[in-house]
Amino acid sequence: MSVLAATPNAPWNYLGHDVYSVSSSPPHLSQDEAHKIGPAVLLVHGFGASTDHWRHNIPELAKTYEVHAIDLLGFGRSAKPSELEYGGELWKEQVVAYVKERIARPTVIVGNSLGGYAALAAGAALEGDSAGVVLLNAAGYFSDEKFVSKPKDLGSRVRQMIGLGLSRDLVVKWVVYPFMQRLIFENLRRPGVIKKTLQQVYIDPTNVDDYLIESIRRPSLDPGAFQVFQKVFQARGLKGKPIDELFEDLQSPLLLLWGDSDPWLRNAKAKQDKFRTFALKASLEVKEVLLNAGHCPHDEIPDRVNEEMIDWLKDS
Repeated sequence: MSVLAATPNAPWNYLGHDVYSVSSSPPHLSQDEAHKIGPAVLLVHGFGASTDHWRHNIPELAKTYEVHAIDLLGFGRSAKPSELEYGGELWKEQVVAYVKERIARPTVIVGNSLGGYAALAAGAALEGDSAGVVLLNAAGYFSDEKFVSKPKDLGSRVRQMIGLGLSRDLVVKWVVYPFMQRLIFENLRRPGVIKKTLQQVYIDPTNVDDYLIESIRRPSLDPGAFQVFQKVFQARGLKGKPIDELFEDLQSPLLLLWGDSDPWLRNAKAKQDKFRTFALKASLEVKEVLLNAGHCPHDEIPDRVNEEMIDWLKDS
């Protein structure tokens, strides 16, 4: 299916910048009736993605729940201002503001990858207004980890140098690095490269179709897209609180959904163990499900993910 089946919301902005979002509700229920059935659901995409990445999830979830999806600043159809400090804190605050201003009731926040960190951080910050958090192969770090580890192979070290921009040589820092970053950016947004990358990320590439490829390519053509790319890769990690501290702050139930064959998360199995261990240590009401999928299980095996989320939402 290539149709999002959701309606673009009325214009909304955060920090003076336009934010794109969509929503959908049960067609047979009034808004008041939908409120009585259960919490609202907010979907938060990962790096380079957008509301379009929830194309297979919104139609099913919206049969029962009021569902929203948002484009984080710097991605999708949202604004891409160059002056912002992109990272976990910015996106957390954006999600919190959206829940308070546009949804205005307890909400379950669902996030994939980078969006998983934003979902968890926002859920913790919202306290009683968080009805639950669902993490799909979430990104993030723990208190006992450094923001940046030193890679062993030369290629990774070069990429890290480019991303961090740490050279004291101003010619290198202000001329060579931007030029190399531009070359990488131009290459990464080619349709063939996007397709190849997704086919590596999805264990079953069936849903790597033209719609998905275009949904990632199109925002990269927007003014400011390259500057966002530079800033994200120059940042030292997501910043913000570590996962274990966010778990301590979280007051709502937690669902961990893992694509168990994730090729993107470094030390994926160890990361899963840490999420589980610290969630239990924080005495959270947590459920964990391992899925036969890659980094984006919600789009790769949507039927299975929808089933797990709907079953869990009944008790949220």
